[in-house]
Amino acid sequence: MLNVLNEYANKVVQTGLVVGAGGNLSMRDGDYMYISPSGFDLQEIDDQWVKVHIASGEVISDLKPSSELSMHLACFRRRSDIQAILHAHPTYSVAVASTGKEIPSMFPDFPAMVKSVSYINYLIPTTNVLADAVDNVISHHDVVVMRNHGVLTIGKTMKQAYFYMQLVEEAAKVYAISQSVGTPRLLTDEECQELRNLSSEKYRATLLKKPT
Repeated sequence: MLNVLNEYANKVVQTGLVVGAGGNLSMRDGDYMYISPSGFDLQEIDDQWVKVHIASGEVISDLKPSSELSMHLACFRRRSDIQAILHAHPTYSVAVASTGKEIPSMFPDFPAMVKSVSYINYLIPTTNVLADAVDNVISHHDVVVMRNHGVLTIGKTMKQAYFYMQLVEEAAKVYAISQSVGTPRLLTDEECQELRNLSSEKYRATLLKKPT
């Protein structure tokens, strides 16, 4: 599990989804979770992942867990199917969401793989107020966009959570670029549903749920 966390912590930094000590990720391990330590650049983490009891919130480490611990705990407590959580600050997603707009579907992968996205207006990061807001929507969404802040994705595997993050950011990027050159054509609700019903897309979705 720690190897998986290290792998994706590096990927998040290398793909520009976070800068500096931004972002955090965690994985469930039975009654416990492992979360990134506070103040660390994600790619500097080796074995410093912080163990936390999910039900009680007890920290079993000398290191301080991520300042967004409450948000991760809320997700794991709310949904037993969640095994991995990723929170990042992807540039285009933050930019589009900060205008008050939603990130639209403009290419097949986004609506086919990401079924629904919830949007939360700006709340002070690292607070219980933000954690409660995420808790209120996470039951029915695998992606939460926090305006003027970042994006939270969840999955049965970290691979799935990471893939959702990539797709949301790519969708925001395509939308932002298209608006600079003209009026973009958005996929209709009917077209999005047709994509979700494709057997090839359903097969790809099942692969993301399998641990590597």
